[in-house]
Amino acid sequence: MRAFKTSRLAQKQKARRPPTPKAQIPPTQRASQWAHNLKRTGHGPRSTQPFTPAPSPPVPSPSILHQRRAAAAASAAASAASSSPPLPCAPSPSATLCCRRHPHGRMGKRKSMPSATARGAKSRPKRPRSAKQGAELREENPQLPEHDDAETVDTEPRAAETVQHEKESNGGFQAVVQGDEDDTEDDLDASSGDDPGDTINKGNNCFDETETSCSFHRHVSRVLTNEEVKALIKQNSKFKWEIPAVDIPRSKWVGTGEKMQEGCDDHLDDVKGKLRDHWQHTLSDHLNSRMSFFSLCNSYRDIMHCNKKPFYLKRNGVDSSTMDAYIMHALNHVHRTRDVVIRNDAKLRNDANRDISDDNTYLDQGFTRPKVLFLLPLKSFARRIVKRLIQLSPLQQKNAMGPFKKEFGESDDEMEVPEHGTKPADFDLLFSGDIDDHFLFGIKLTKKSIKLYSNFYSSDIIIASPLALKRKIDGGEHGKEKDFDFLSSIEIVVVDHADVISMQNWAHLEAVFEQLNHLPSKEHGTNVMRIRPWYLDQHAQYYRQTILLSSYLTPEINALFNGLCFNYEGKIKMVTEHAGVLPKIQLEARQVYERFDASSIAEADDARFDYFCNKVYPKIQDLDEGGLLLFVSSYFEYIRIKNFLKSKEASFCRIGEATSQQDISRSRLWFFEGKKKILLYSERSHFYHRYKIRGTNHLLIYSLPGRKEFYPELVNMLGESENPKCNVLFSRLDLLKLERIIGTSSARRLVSSDKSMFVFC
Repeated sequence: MRAFKTSRLAQKQKARRPPTPKAQIPPTQRASQWAHNLKRTGHGPRSTQPFTPAPSPPVPSPSILHQRRAAAAASAAASAASSSPPLPCAPSPSATLCCRRHPHGRMGKRKSMPSATARGAKSRPKRPRSAKQGAELREENPQLPEHDDAETVDTEPRAAETVQHEKESNGGFQAVVQGDEDDTEDDLDASSGDDPGDTINKGNNCFDETETSCSFHRHVSRVLTNEEVKALIKQNSKFKWEIPAVDIPRSKWVGTGEKMQEGCDDHLDDVKGKLRDHWQHTLSDHLNSRMSFFSLCNSYRDIMHCNKKPFYLKRNGVDSSTMDAYIMHALNHVHRTRDVVIRNDAKLRNDANRDISDDNTYLDQGFTRPKVLFLLPLKSFARRIVKRLIQLSPLQQKNAMGPFKKEFGESDDEMEVPEHGTKPADFDLLFSGDIDDHFLFGIKLTKKSIKLYSNFYSSDIIIASPLALKRKIDGGEHGKEKDFDFLSSIEIVVVDHADVISMQNWAHLEAVFEQLNHLPSKEHGTNVMRIRPWYLDQHAQYYRQTILLSSYLTPEINALFNGLCFNYEGKIKMVTEHAGVLPKIQLEARQVYERFDASSIAEADDARFDYFCNKVYPKIQDLDEGGLLLFVSSYFEYIRIKNFLKSKEASFCRIGEATSQQDISRSRLWFFEGKKKILLYSERSHFYHRYKIRGTNHLLIYSLPGRKEFYPELVNMLGESENPKCNVLFSRLDLLKLERIIGTSSARRLVSSDKSMFVFC
């Protein structure tokens, strides 16, 4: 009786103990708590609050499941005692029990695990049976595990009790590979096909020195503390070092953190053997040109490259080099990730009694399988990426190539520029393929093949447009359930041709970034005991690498890079001295630049509009001559000026991105014949059509275009005028656009000068 009272008193004192601080909770216990919350509430928490363990009650209530476990343990002990005397430290193999985790997170009845030879290859997971079917099968075969779905009692200490019970029984968790039935191919080949430099030391169950010293393992093995995370959020990025940018004139890379080495000869040592050999054979003499940007990507830092020469600007070699580099980095990351998972699965199959609850080497997974996300603006760009990814991968492509060519086109080469085309050459190349901006599909890399159109939760790479992914996040059409948990474990995001995305809808891209690396709402077959600790701590966004690629820099790209990219490795961005595009103007026209004052970015639009209404428009209203082309760069400015001209009853017509083809033709004719004095023209309309507006006598640039190629095209429209005039409005906050047009040195003089009027001839 005294012993019973003592135990009850100890339990009460244990129940009064405060929760263990987050820093002291082992990853396995946090994983169990996360899985328990999903089962109890039906959805994962979306807040950023840290995990806190639930206190244990004084006396946990018994359940039918616990009774069955106790009965099974007693039966196994009695059987072992009758056959042979019990061993003090090493139980016989027939009496060894192992816990098998149900795909939905519940624990089934433990059963003895056969040897690796008797077990054979991993079988395809079967569909869950009903309770009646399961009872009938267990009567025929009593060795089948029981799944007590209807009788499971959800209590607060359930997850902690499960971990402790499995530790005491010395059972190993059965490995659950993140994927579908096709992972059987990975499991069968887990012990074959590895290169000599990629083998593991099976004696001490750890990777060799080559594995642990590579940038991938160094990046994912570090666990950030809460203090380091707070410092990452509060710190201002200070770019302290610089290195020259290869093949890009007047440019350099600047970065935070430790300075990178300029040499890149040894970065292929971080690449797996099959990939390295395939790249050396496929790229041959072009490999060295790829290694410069590949070394930046391999550092796992956030990268902003905003001076990339796209393929449609007659710089196909430079653009292909950059594209190959980030595809190589993505392939290497996926192969490294899958290699760790497959090898750990092989270890668990060979040693069924292994206890992974206290072994950090088995923390190798995220909440879901996809690890790389490519965000592209057009289908033609996606086709180009997939085609090159297949070429740079040593794996064979087996299926879905027919549907892919049917949806994305069958052309293998970019369209040649017409000899006598009416449009600029870059326009013909940019819109040569499929210009659809709605696509979303997955790519799965197994041990032997690449599979297109795979299920999102069994894919390694997701290729999408911001529009399609935004609709997927919103739930799509017909009230579909929102399902975007496949974005929870993304570790590399590549945004290519961000300048083209800015001509679509930049808000879609921002919405996608805001949904990355959240806690998922379901388990999706995840083995919670193998989730990396920084996923459970909700620190995944600080491990995500973001690569932004654009032909020019915009304030939106800057805001995305500074406000939504917090990689603990640091940041790298390109700084360029621009020469300007004024020499491309083919006529002698006075270009008058008028500067207005704007104190902040938030007030810049209002200050520009007030200056136009009070200073510029009265001069235009007094003139009787027509032929005024009014150019605006954003849709917001287009709507604002249109409403203002309507209120003033001005004689104007307009060409915007939403204007029908019939209205566009009518507006161009009225402006050419002089029936309308003002033509309101937007940059997006010029981007998608590249019209040459005839009848222009006076060009008024309300806001500078983001694409520097548009400026000489607009000014050259004055070629038919006898008295050409050009006026440009700008502020000190337009420095990014200004330096691309008139040059960096001239732009700095314009924004720092005491004068407000400047003339270029």
